[in-house]
Amino acid sequence: MPNQPSHSRDAWLGVTFALLAAVGFSGKAILVKLAYLDHVDAITLLALRMVFAVPFFIAVAVWIQRQHAEPLNRHDKLLILVLGLIGYYLSSLLDFLGLQYISAGLERLILFLYPTMTVILAAFIYKRPIGRKVLIAMALSYAGIALVFLHDVGMKQGGSVVLGATLVFASTLSYSTYLVGVGHAVQRIGTTRFTAYAMMVASAASLLQFFVMRPLSALDLPWHVYELSIAMAIFSTVLPVFLLSYAIRRIGSGSASLIGSVGPISTIYMAYLFLGESITVLQIAGSALVLCGVLIISMNSRKVS
Repeated sequence: MPNQPSHSRDAWLGVTFALLAAVGFSGKAILVKLAYLDHVDAITLLALRMVFAVPFFIAVAVWIQRQHAEPLNRHDKLLILVLGLIGYYLSSLLDFLGLQYISAGLERLILFLYPTMTVILAAFIYKRPIGRKVLIAMALSYAGIALVFLHDVGMKQGGSVVLGATLVFASTLSYSTYLVGVGHAVQRIGTTRFTAYAMMVASAASLLQFFVMRPLSALDLPWHVYELSIAMAIFSTVLPVFLLSYAIRRIGSGSASLIGSVGPISTIYMAYLFLGESITVLQIAGSALVLCGVLIISMNSRKVS
């Protein structure tokens, strides 16, 4: 019994950290859309986000290196390189490109489909059957996306919405591929250590891409863009990554992922508040279907594990 207050405190801290992480990740789309108002392009904005975030990950990597005497072998380094490029660099690039064409609310809902894509990829790679309950859940999720997609098509030109949704869907697929492959790497290397190294890889790729594709004059931007980039790096990249890691330690990955379901709702509300995006019955219905589908899959995954 003496351990009960401590356990309860850890649980509340875990829930709080998971909520803050979900809101932080959700805020990224809002900050990106606000930066686009100053006519910055996706490649430059991604480079700015990474250049302000990477010092934190370098510091964490150095600190962890002092705690872990075991060096990385060639296989570990290759995993970090490949998964860092797929999960953080490519996924972020496609997401930033897609946000040029679609609303923040639709972007977050499409990104939130990653559990369904992970199930499909795992079933394909590991020859795992997909149960009827999961199939129904996926049908609900994609029906919800279709409703919100139709809403956005009605609000904007259809072609741009299709392009943006396709780019963000590809971003989600890239991140889902990363999740399928990351399990073994995380078990061997450690979650925090792997995340720090993978983010350093993604940052290097983003900066290299900028220097190859953009002149330095592209950095001649309003100070407001730099403020948004710093906020994006700290509050929507660094802090959520480690808050989620701490939450998982306290309440488990299943509970943390369920709490993360507030993300799309948080994005839709913040988009209404800061971007003037509408909240319609169609959006609410579509969001509810997506959340129901993802929650069913998440709870089913917890039972399986």
